[in-house]
Amino acid sequence: MEGGAYGAGKAGGAFDPYTLVRQPHTILRVVSWVFSIVVFGSIVNEGYLNSPSESEEFCIYNRNPNACGYGVTVGVLAFLTCLLYLALDVYFPQISSVKDRKKAVLSDIGVSAFWAFLWFVAFCFLANQWQVSEPKDNPLNEGTDAARAAIAFSFFSIFTWAGQAVLAFQRYQIGADSALFSQDYMDPSQDSSMPYAPYVEPNTGPEPTSMGGTYQQPASAFEPEPQGYQSQGY
Repeated sequence: MEGGAYGAGKAGGAFDPYTLVRQPHTILRVVSWVFSIVVFGSIVNEGYLNSPSESEEFCIYNRNPNACGYGVTVGVLAFLTCLLYLALDVYFPQISSVKDRKKAVLSDIGVSAFWAFLWFVAFCFLANQWQVSEPKDNPLNEGTDAARAAIAFSFFSIFTWAGQAVLAFQRYQIGADSALFSQDYMDPSQDSSMPYAPYVEPNTGPEPTSMGGTYQQPASAFEPEPQGYQSQGY
């Protein structure tokens, strides 16, 4: 059975890295993976500031630890999710079950849409907290570029994950419309329930209008011909 929209190549076929890296959803996964690294890396490295009057670090986003915590959590989990689905893309051609392939594509739709929503929340949350931050908390403008980068790449991640959801939905639609992906599909040549067509003997007689003839047993050469009584005149 062909892989079609549910995968590259044939089910159970060999892994082809060249085909994998050319797939749009795989490219978007790699881009999303890089964006997630930028977000949580920027916050972890430069998102916490030290104040001479305070012994503990505070979040650069309006001193709100929830903002930094949410950005780091979403970034790390998105990083791991990208790796998980990249591994699924590699393993996908080896899946021979149609049901398992459909489940994988459906999960891709749901997870990608969910992450697009989480990144939208992250962008709104971080942007709002950055906007209300007081300049006196960071007089030297330390980590401002990293804070803006986290906000910007949170915004970009909305579209990369939404794009993955759209592509996965298109793959599911194409696969669902294909008869080869129907669980009830059966090769007509292998359907044992179909009755055999009746045999019609071709006509070899002189009558051209008849497409078939009925079999008649030829007269036996040894069968005596009927003889009637013949009267003789006297």
